[in-house]
Amino acid sequence: MDAPSRDSFSGKFGVIAAAAGSAVGLGNIWRFPYVAGENGGGAFLLVYLGFILAIGLPVMLSELLIGRKSQKNVFGAFKTLAPDKPIFMSVGIMGVGAAFMILAFYAVVAGWTLEYTWLAVQDGLAGKTSAELSTLFKSFSSSTVGPMVWMVVFMVMTAGIVMGGVKNGIEKYTKILMPMLLVIIIVLCIKAITLDGAEKGLLFLFQPDFSKVTGSVILEALGQAFFSLSIGMGVIATYGSYIQKKENLLATAFSVSVADTLIAVLAGIAIFPAVFAFGIKPDAGPGLVFETLPNVFNQMVGGYLFSIAFFVLLVIAALTSSVSLLEVVVAYFCEELKMKRKAATALAAGLITLLGALCVVSQDVFDVFDKTSSTILLPLGGILIAVFAGWVLGKNKVKEELEAHGGKANYVSVLIFVVKIVAPIAIGFVFLKGLGVLELIF
Repeated sequence: MDAPSRDSFSGKFGVIAAAAGSAVGLGNIWRFPYVAGENGGGAFLLVYLGFILAIGLPVMLSELLIGRKSQKNVFGAFKTLAPDKPIFMSVGIMGVGAAFMILAFYAVVAGWTLEYTWLAVQDGLAGKTSAELSTLFKSFSSSTVGPMVWMVVFMVMTAGIVMGGVKNGIEKYTKILMPMLLVIIIVLCIKAITLDGAEKGLLFLFQPDFSKVTGSVILEALGQAFFSLSIGMGVIATYGSYIQKKENLLATAFSVSVADTLIAVLAGIAIFPAVFAFGIKPDAGPGLVFETLPNVFNQMVGGYLFSIAFFVLLVIAALTSSVSLLEVVVAYFCEELKMKRKAATALAAGLITLLGALCVVSQDVFDVFDKTSSTILLPLGGILIAVFAGWVLGKNKVKEELEAHGGKANYVSVLIFVVKIVAPIAIGFVFLKGLGVLELIF
């Protein structure tokens, strides 16, 4: 039975909105388009979709069931389910540590989106050349006061939502924010595909050129699929612990995967037709959002409104993800350190803001946090979660949890094979690539 004293999501839509909000972040709208652009467009998209289904979905499902079975935070989950196997408790420690690191530098980037939303509202991006937009971004992102202020504002917004709890905070606001995000991105897509020359962008995104598929592209697609779904960092396990037994975990995991992938593809539809319509290269890299797109909006009829809409979209995507990261730490503080939610939220947000301040003043700290979390903590966490579900919990316990809603889990044998063998090997390649071990091969 569900622990009565523990907060939980009220129903299916709340679960999907919150979990999809966690998965849908800047990675979908900022990173996915330029990574796809750098790796051949349509061919990359197909490989990416394959990995979402073959690797991402099974590992997400494993993380959800670990959380729900334990009814604990990510650290408490492994302590409860395998108290005699301390190596797996390290997954919880890595999850909390990764949440600290990721949110510290993520809040800085999210602060940039707030600055650009403010600039868009003031029409401060209009009339600038590509060179001026590039200088503007580099000047702002390398300064101290502006990024620091916006980072703090963003963390206050995040803490305000988490302080309300699971049902009255996270679920309540993600139920509002996720539909808003979807409406805005659809509006941007409609505008993009009506531009003259938009068809070139759509062909680039959806017409696969398999000659572009190399070993490096395959690993890039696998890494994007893994990181896009927020697996391996304890977020999904923490949210899973708030899911009631009546909910179908496979349906939840599938819905979240579809929502996450849909937003990423819609971001590509919103961006590439516009980029091609105005003769801009699609492989513009990380500067695509902050340097290239403002130039596109400047040349577009109604560009002022669409510029505002786009950067509001980025803020919403960043906020739904940051809420889930902060909740990982808050849940740990509440359950392991026995703190009240408001105090735990204030402490966690305060500590992360201090780390964020270090990221603002030092690019080296920013890079260390980024690299450590993305290349070490998340892949290792993903591997250990898959191994734990397949080898430690085993088929019977996994099946029992998956059938807790009253249905049948006839797919459990396939799931166990994937999380026992396929997923650890695949994520292992992502891990080795991140460390640079595979550079000589690919």
